Amino acid sequence: MASVRRCTLLLGRSLGRYFVSQRSLSTRVNTARARFRPHHAGVLLATSLVVYAGSKSSDGFKPKKKEEDAFAAKAVKLTSRERRFIKFASVQYDGQLYMTPQDFLESVVEQEPRPRLKRRTLTDKDLAALKDATPPLKKGSTQMFRSLRDKGIVSFTEYLFLLSILTKPQSGFRIAFNMFDTDGNERVDKNEFLVMEKIFSHAWRDKRGLPTEEEADKGKAKNKENATGEKKEGQGAQADSDYVDDEQGLQRRHLVDTTLTIHFFGKKGKDELRFEGFRKFMENLQTEVLELEFHEFSKGAETINEVDFAKIMLRYTYLDTDKYDMYLDRLLDRVKDEKGITFEEFRIFCQFLNTLDDFVIAMRMYTLADHPISKDEFHRAVKICTGTSLSPHLVHTVFALFDEDGDGLLSYQEFIAIMKDRLHRGFKSHAKNEGYEAFKDCIKQELKSNT
Repeated sequence: MASVRRCTLLLGRSLGRYFVSQRSLSTRVNTARARFRPHHAGVLLATSLVVYAGSKSSDGFKPKKKEEDAFAAKAVKLTSRERRFIKFASVQYDGQLYMTPQDFLESVVEQEPRPRLKRRTLTDKDLAALKDATPPLKKGSTQMFRSLRDKGIVSFTEYLFLLSILTKPQSGFRIAFNMFDTDGNERVDKNEFLVMEKIFSHAWRDKRGLPTEEEADKGKAKNKENATGEKKEGQGAQADSDYVDDEQGLQRRHLVDTTLTIHFFGKKGKDELRFEGFRKFMENLQTEVLELEFHEFSKGAETINEVDFAKIMLRYTYLDTDKYDMYLDRLLDRVKDEKGITFEEFRIFCQFLNTLDDFVIAMRMYTLADHPISKDEFHRAVKICTGTSLSPHLVHTVFALFDEDGDGLLSYQEFIAIMKDRLHRGFKSHAKNEGYEAFKDCIKQELKSNT
């Protein structure tokens, strides 16, 4: 095995020299890439090759336990959202995983979770303390998740709900509220809100060919009836239905009040949620996440520079390193007067991205053949979709980034594709999870992250 590692290390170093020699042909090599030494690429590739080779079983290296293969096979079936929730969830209660408010924010803006030895196991006393720490809806703010930090819990179904909020346009707030308002009385109570969890749970179990909760309850009740020879109404089956097992700890049901249910419906669960409060919560959450991203680059200043704005727009794409650098170089060449981008400009542009589907429809009706569009056409389409105007400087920055040949027209198709990646924060990607293509994708991302 040592010889295999040495060979792969040599191969990696050779490939590393090849990559660096190829990159030296470029006339635009930035300082960060110049510091990326050949042996770094070699070690990176060698390590990746060893890991990749180890993932393929051969006659000489067969897994010792069939259980490990079964577990790995099941893990591959997890969706990107499920894998990310499991990765970032830092607490658990009675076998079910939960995120803290800080975990949720980090899962949205960070690549990796904070280092930790293990998940924290919550007690009933901890849950009572979390309930006391949760503010009521009338005291909600754009700082709520950051203020709560680890003093709260978010279930997997609520995680999906919160992610969906981040991509909702203003016009979608009313639709989302009406989905919860099952009786149409303009108020949502706790039971109506919890219907969401049941819908998500049914969809999740149905996707995996598992019985729904009701089917599982009936099966358990029937088994108990057959074993005892009698059927006890209101007992047994009810106890079983309070706990639905799954191996990942994502879809187990407990009689536990989460941070969202306490925030919406109060500590006793008797309050009712009205549309104005619901709308304000969604706006606050969107703003809080955007503030977190903006402040990461602004470092306390009132603006971010145009290159940082471009990095935020491109951070969730799967562009290779050369193309990523091409975009940034193009922007640097074309933006001579660096005015910076304010948070308000950044927020309005991100609100526009939430209406991207409407923008696509508007532009297809306008151009008919997906032709490149001018600044005036772009500005008008954004105003129609959002009701707000982008600043001339922001429009100029966007065109400097996506105008391929400098003719003053936006490269429509590529702009839409990249902005959709940005909008969905990488969750809509179709990257392969296994095979040589996945290996190549891994290497590209590692090279990109080290430049």
